[in-house]
Amino acid sequence: SLWDTHRAANPLYTILEPKRTNDFIQTFLRQYEQGGLLPIWELSGNETDCMIGNHAIPVIADAYLKGIRGYDAQEALAAMLKSVGQDRLGMSYYRTLGYIPADKEPESVSKTLEYAYDDWCIAQMAKALQIDSIAARFGKRSYNYLNIYDPVTQFFRPKSNASWVKPFDPYEVNFNFTEANAWQYRFAVPQNIPGLINLMGHEKAFENQLDSLFMTSSRTTGRTQADITGLIGQYVHGNEPSHHIAYLYNAAGQSWKTQQRVRQIMDEMYSNRPDGLSGNEDCGQMSAWLVFSALGFYPVTPASNQYSIGTPWFEKMTLQVEGGRQLVIRAPGVSKQRFYVKNIRLDGREHPQNQLSHADLVKGGELVFDLSDTPTSWGKPDVAYQDWKMPAAPFVAEGERVFKQSQTIRLGSLFADDTLYYTLDGTRPTRKSRRYTKPFQIEKATTTLQAIAVNGSAESALATATFTKIDPTLRLDHYNTRYNAQYTAHGEEALINGVRGGADFRTGDWQGFEGVNLDIVLDLGKIKPVKQVSIGFLQDENAWIFFPSQVQVEISEDGKNFTAAGSIANTVPTTDKGVLQHDFTIPLSSKKARYVRVVGVSLGQCPANHKGVGHPCWIFADEVGVE
Repeated sequence: SLWDTHRAANPLYTILEPKRTNDFIQTFLRQYEQGGLLPIWELSGNETDCMIGNHAIPVIADAYLKGIRGYDAQEALAAMLKSVGQDRLGMSYYRTLGYIPADKEPESVSKTLEYAYDDWCIAQMAKALQIDSIAARFGKRSYNYLNIYDPVTQFFRPKSNASWVKPFDPYEVNFNFTEANAWQYRFAVPQNIPGLINLMGHEKAFENQLDSLFMTSSRTTGRTQADITGLIGQYVHGNEPSHHIAYLYNAAGQSWKTQQRVRQIMDEMYSNRPDGLSGNEDCGQMSAWLVFSALGFYPVTPASNQYSIGTPWFEKMTLQVEGGRQLVIRAPGVSKQRFYVKNIRLDGREHPQNQLSHADLVKGGELVFDLSDTPTSWGKPDVAYQDWKMPAAPFVAEGERVFKQSQTIRLGSLFADDTLYYTLDGTRPTRKSRRYTKPFQIEKATTTLQAIAVNGSAESALATATFTKIDPTLRLDHYNTRYNAQYTAHGEEALINGVRGGADFRTGDWQGFEGVNLDIVLDLGKIKPVKQVSIGFLQDENAWIFFPSQVQVEISEDGKNFTAAGSIANTVPTTDKGVLQHDFTIPLSSKKARYVRVVGVSLGQCPANHKGVGHPCWIFADEVGVE
């Protein structure tokens, strides 16, 4: 379960089980040799691909940089490059755009952030192997997190058509994040914490945002997600994306707050009862967090060879390290009240830094915590990451994907001193292209915008957006049934905006109706002959989404009195597997109407032969056409 275990369980094994860590990596490489890729989430000899990221990469890089090298390092790097070079799971968009668009791949924000961390790990591995070209390329790619950071809300947000997906609610659990919301992924840049601090302004602003995470309401909106448990505000200890966050106060020079939160989590989220974990154990990650934290430190950034210091849980702990050596950790008088660090001594020497190196840990010796029952000023940040000045891809701050007459386009950039260049003919812009200085108007039927940001010699990833003019006389008059708030397809006119939903219902361009008919009324602007009406639907029986049993069309001249005009029955069995898309077309023989009512008749409940029998099922629709 590498999405979980790369964070703390595998780093713990580098200390307790270095020989087995070599075996684990040998297994990864056999899987690469026999299957073509490093594992993502293997179960019983089969790759499931059920979680995100390529997190065999940090496991290997972390081990290699710690001197655990009982395998072919060159093959390991080749396996890393092969695994991130695939055109699947959003990686092709990530490579070409610098982020994953929300309308192209589900969980786009989480995937972008975690791929960026994996890239940083590749850069560290390549640097250790003295392959500078690969180190530089992936070091640059590790800054792709910038491309989805919204400077206004100061959250990582989903983007579609180079625009921020709206509406935005950081409490909402949706398919843009993996088992989380925007709050939990707000701090998912372990490879460059100083850079994240700079994005939020300065150390105090970063500290305030951490405080907000822990102190805000624990409510969530949107989807029900069983993995979101063990909440302190919006910190979620029962699921892994939050596990490093309490230690981030160290980077802001507020170590006492790390100590306070870590102690709170240890005391409140763990016990020696059958329900003594606040979430799924996830193959050891939940317990590994406690083992590290009880010892007094935690690997915030695997592959950095650094541990962030917290506060120990016991008065004496003995850690067996390789070669028969021991690290004895002492915390005299530690208790629920006495856990703030006044001083640390490592083998008798003062240790003012709030980080501990792996080399210091595995050489053994004695680590002594001098504790207080009140906060202290101990804890000097010791951060050595390089914060390159990387411009982020520009974004469309104003302008919708579809419009009816003309519209204003306003561009935005993450950094105020970036210079933007753009084109409107679909060609890639250069520094000789039109410079963006103010908003502009577009009126063409289809306009393809491309833009870059430039800062010094550095150039951003390419931003691409397409704007399409639609029939101004056609509008969706009203819904007789409402779509679900999780599946809006971005608004009231989504069914007539010319944008077709893709093969994955989670990417946001389908409107979903749970347990009810789709029932809408279109206004054609004036009475006119109608030849036919068509509407697209999706079926994915594994997700409890079925084609309507039939589609009915009614027409009216006044919008009040409707008469039946035609219908078509579905012929696709509910048992058909996979993702299916089909347009239901009803001929009307040029009947005259101004208003057209379209009804997709839902099954209401999952059928008798389905795993969800008796429960509400879904209709997913997109794009009504009137000819």
